[in-house]
Amino acid sequence: MNIVCLDLEGVLVPEIWIAFAEASGIPELKRTTRDEPDYDKLMNWRIGILKEHGLGLKEIQDTIATIDPLPGAREFLDKLRAMTQVIIISDTFSQFATPLMEKLGWPTIFCNTLEVAENGEITGFRMRCEQSKLTTVKALQSIGYETIASGDSFNDLGMILASKAGFLFRSTDAIKAEYPQLPAFESYDELLAAIEEQLN
Repeated sequence: MNIVCLDLEGVLVPEIWIAFAEASGIPELKRTTRDEPDYDKLMNWRIGILKEHGLGLKEIQDTIATIDPLPGAREFLDKLRAMTQVIIISDTFSQFATPLMEKLGWPTIFCNTLEVAENGEITGFRMRCEQSKLTTVKALQSIGYETIASGDSFNDLGMILASKAGFLFRSTDAIKAEYPQLPAFESYDELLAAIEEQLN
């Protein structure tokens, strides 16, 4: 029994914070989990910048409404879901992910939740569980699944390394150099073929 666990941002859709950094003209917000391995530190820093600029959930959601999945992502996901079970495991938030899930054909996603004040200010965030990607993969393995995982960032490495097979997808040169044992792919066709080989 196989299940494929995929990261969302950078793998299926553009990085939401990078898109928002460009839309808002705040270049500091381009920092992502590719740059900062400590997710709590990264999110608290982002919330501080939003507060400083008087920006809230609505402004980010307005940007997300303009984001489309990466070219070929929907087709890749459709082909993959026809072969096996797929779960997207992301450190993003349900308030960000829902419009993107609609554009991807409503795949299953496990993600986190933002704490939002009545005036729309983002005041905090609630992680689903600690080390959510690794914890989820281990939980799936505990109920009889063999996991195959793919992602692009530091926060994906736990689930990739703990899986039966794991692949980097459109990752950074630094991560690829640090983990030379992990196959690294740039195209959906390559990733699909590698996953299919593991399913047989």
